[in-house]
Amino acid sequence: MENAPPIPHPGLSYRQFVALIAALMATNALGTDAMLPALGQIGADLHIAHPNARQWIISAYILASGAGQLLYGTLADRYGRKPVLCTVLVLYCLASLSAAAAGSFTFLLLARIVMGMAAAGPRVLAVSIARDCYAGRLMARVMSFAFLVFGAVPMFAPSLGQIILLAADWRGIFIGLALFAAAVLAWVAAKLAETLRPEDRRPIQVSQILAAARFTLSNRVSLCYTLGMMVVMGCLFGFVNASQQIFAVVFHDPLWFPACFAVIAAFMMAAALLNARIVNRFGSRLISHIALLGFIACAALHLAVVLSGHETLWTFLAIQAPMMFCFGLLNGNFGAMAMEPMGHIAGSAASIQGFISIVGASLIGALIGQSFNGTLVPMTVGFLAGGILALASALAAENGRLFQARVVVT
Repeated sequence: MENAPPIPHPGLSYRQFVALIAALMATNALGTDAMLPALGQIGADLHIAHPNARQWIISAYILASGAGQLLYGTLADRYGRKPVLCTVLVLYCLASLSAAAAGSFTFLLLARIVMGMAAAGPRVLAVSIARDCYAGRLMARVMSFAFLVFGAVPMFAPSLGQIILLAADWRGIFIGLALFAAAVLAWVAAKLAETLRPEDRRPIQVSQILAAARFTLSNRVSLCYTLGMMVVMGCLFGFVNASQQIFAVVFHDPLWFPACFAVIAAFMMAAALLNARIVNRFGSRLISHIALLGFIACAALHLAVVLSGHETLWTFLAIQAPMMFCFGLLNGNFGAMAMEPMGHIAGSAASIQGFISIVGASLIGALIGQSFNGTLVPMTVGFLAGGILALASALAAENGRLFQARVVVT
């Protein structure tokens, strides 16, 4: 991480700051990806009849994490980032332990909803804290490095979950999630200084909340890139929801699932590393717009292969991996561009954007996942449609002109 920018956050070096941002985001991601190998075991243990119903263990968590994001930005803008962050990490630990003790599918889903609500906090606050300290291309660089570390989560989480299952049952995964959140909590409490400036604290007033929401939603760049991020994330969530079934039902080889998932995640991780190195030179728009066109091309190719009847495990991997590489170049840049005009209300804006993108993406992902019919047609159609909608959003944000750099006033 050479040529690190100046450090506007006392108590942490630049590397430590990026690692902490990544750890906060990983708290959310681990709650999704570590569970994937255990879905079959949970379904058998809790007597879940329909295989697609097991996807709600993932979807309920993601949906709740999106809904919860509306709350934390307002609280963080009033009380500061650190106290709110510590509170939600405690709640995440307690919810994880409750899930580990679940005796029914209903109770497990309730615990997962609380986990998701709590997991929303680290995601919103990670973006808010990064925006407190950096803006524009520098923020995109911070978030890209964070996604680089964060990329190791989906790369290793299913394997980690599988390893835990060798020594314990599915409940051990939830205990592991609680321990990870407790470690992050200790790190935040010991090292993170408050990043919200006193003059930027905002009272909790309905008029102020509505004003922040109005500004966030009326700004074309903010709204359009948030919607673009929503649809491409919905594609990813659709893949995650159905991934375990894809390997078990379509390819009849569930043992390959952790390894193939790791390869696909490695491509996302490589994209984040590349973006962090080149974003200052080429800009978020040029990189993400080219990546979006690549995403659409991969989705169209994948659909053609599936419809032709030539899909195999290896064609799946050969197309899905570069598609996720394009996603890795898209997501961080779209998020940074959506936040560009939001510096003075970073917490509220991150909440509103997170609510729209995650709730919308979880619903799109649930629709794709629940459409699983033993083939890859629903997923590939969803990916192509999502890419086209994201392109329409980017065109709307840029008045029909892609690849154009902007000057960001911070």
